[in-house]
Amino acid sequence: MEFETLTRDIDGVRTVVKAIGNGPAVIALHGAATIEGYDWARGLADRFRVYLPFHPGFGESAQAPHIAGMQDMVVHNLRLVAALGLERPHLVGHSMGGWMAAEIAAVAGERFGKLVLNAPAGLNHPEHRGADLSRIPPEEFPAYLAHDAAVAARYFPGGSECASAEAFVAAREKEGPALGNILKVHGMGHPNLGRWLGRIPNETLIVWGERDRMLPASQAPLWQAAIPNARMLIIEEVGHFAMQEDPRAVIAIGDFLAT
Repeated sequence: MEFETLTRDIDGVRTVVKAIGNGPAVIALHGAATIEGYDWARGLADRFRVYLPFHPGFGESAQAPHIAGMQDMVVHNLRLVAALGLERPHLVGHSMGGWMAAEIAAVAGERFGKLVLNAPAGLNHPEHRGADLSRIPPEEFPAYLAHDAAVAARYFPGGSECASAEAFVAAREKEGPALGNILKVHGMGHPNLGRWLGRIPNETLIVWGERDRMLPASQAPLWQAAIPNARMLIIEEVGHFAMQEDPRAVIAIGDFLAT
């Protein structure tokens, strides 16, 4: 089964969506870069129709210099769901995409089915701090993204999933300004996000890799406590790229969405 490429114009922004599978709809939101791709979604394709949009300025989507914070991304995604003609799709978000999904659900959770937050960013709790990206040497990034650094290394230059060093650099140069637009107001999160989570009406699964060095798994109980109908799943011996590192993560997400 191969991925399809869909294109929608959202407020003048050419937005590209990869789609695969058959069944109930799932919208899956990527994190602060597209390094890891979207091949993990094959693990859901036998039970769901998975839609994987590139955020404006990321991957194959066009730039959107008007983006001025996460609120713009919330509106963008709500309009994208409408443009795709989806009725109450499930919502999955990883890392920054998890923060994005949480804000979407806090505002318009009734428009979605279940919610999955995989190592979500955004809370910035002072006692459970994420990694300071500015202090990570480039050669150590794979070890921050996966407990088995070889899993993440294949997405970096020289790895089997990286087209070329030139393509890798070009993608990061494109995505850097787009990420900066999202983070320009409050950085990687919002000071009131914890107050908003109580508005989420959706049945929620919080998934975290036990060995996550990017965002510590110690944050997971904070999310679970703040969201009224949430459960937590800690996957042992995996890191931030849990869905790429261990099939158990994708299977668990699929089982949660299917019940």
